[in-house]
Amino acid sequence: MNTAVSVPDDVFEAAERLARREGRSRSEVYSAWLREYVARRDPDDVIVALVRVVAEVGSGSIRS
Repeated sequence: MNTAVSVPDDVFEAAERLARREGRSRSEVYSAWLREYVARRDPDDVIVALVRVVAEVGSGSIRS
Protein backbone atom coordinates (compact mmCIF):
# COMPACT_ATOMS: atom_id res chain seq x y z
CA MET A 1 0.00 0.00 0.00
CA ASN A 2 1.26 3.46 -0.79
CA THR A 3 0.64 6.32 1.58
CA ALA A 4 2.01 9.79 2.17
CA VAL A 5 3.05 11.01 5.60
CA SER A 6 4.88 14.05 6.88
CA VAL A 7 7.86 13.54 9.15
CA PRO A 8 10.22 16.04 10.75
CA ASP A 9 13.41 16.74 8.82
CA ASP A 10 15.61 15.12 11.48
CA VAL A 11 13.61 11.87 11.31
CA PHE A 12 13.78 11.87 7.53
CA GLU A 13 17.55 12.40 7.54
CA ALA A 14 18.04 9.66 10.16
CA ALA A 15 15.99 7.26 8.04
CA GLU A 16 17.98 8.17 4.93
CA ARG A 17 21.29 7.52 6.70
CA LEU A 18 20.06 4.20 8.10
CA ALA A 19 18.72 3.08 4.73
CA ARG A 20 22.02 3.87 3.00
CA ARG A 21 24.08 2.23 5.74
CA GLU A 22 21.98 -0.96 5.66
CA GLY A 23 21.47 -1.02 1.90
CA ARG A 24 17.70 -0.88 2.34
CA SER A 25 15.04 1.29 0.79
CA ARG A 26 13.45 4.13 2.71
CA SER A 27 10.15 2.24 2.57
CA GLU A 28 11.75 -0.81 4.19
CA VAL A 29 13.16 1.33 7.00
CA TYR A 30 9.85 3.10 7.67
CA SER A 31 7.92 -0.18 7.51
CA ALA A 32 10.28 -1.81 10.01
CA TRP A 33 10.01 1.17 12.37
CA LEU A 34 6.23 1.25 12.13
CA ARG A 35 5.95 -2.54 12.55
CA GLU A 36 8.05 -2.37 15.72
CA TYR A 37 6.13 0.63 17.06
CA VAL A 38 2.77 -1.09 16.56
CA ALA A 39 4.01 -4.39 17.99
CA ARG A 40 5.21 -2.70 21.16
CA ARG A 41 1.78 -1.18 21.70
CA ASP A 42 -0.48 -4.10 20.76
CA PRO A 43 -1.51 -5.81 24.02
CA ASP A 44 -2.16 -9.12 22.25
CA ASP A 45 1.34 -9.19 20.76
CA VAL A 46 2.86 -8.30 24.13
CA ILE A 47 0.97 -11.15 25.80
CA VAL A 48 2.03 -13.63 23.11
CA ALA A 49 5.66 -12.57 23.54
CA LEU A 50 5.45 -12.91 27.34
CA VAL A 51 3.88 -16.37 27.10
CA ARG A 52 6.66 -17.42 24.73
CA VAL A 53 9.35 -16.17 27.13
CA VAL A 54 7.72 -17.87 30.12
CA ALA A 55 7.52 -21.12 28.16
CA GLU A 56 11.20 -20.87 27.20
CA VAL A 57 12.26 -20.10 30.76
CA GLY A 58 10.19 -23.00 32.04
CA SER A 59 11.79 -25.37 29.54
CA GLY A 60 15.28 -24.10 30.35
CA SER A 61 16.00 -23.08 26.75
CA ILE A 62 17.07 -19.53 27.61
CA ARG A 63 20.71 -19.23 28.57
CA SER A 64 22.15 -16.39 30.62
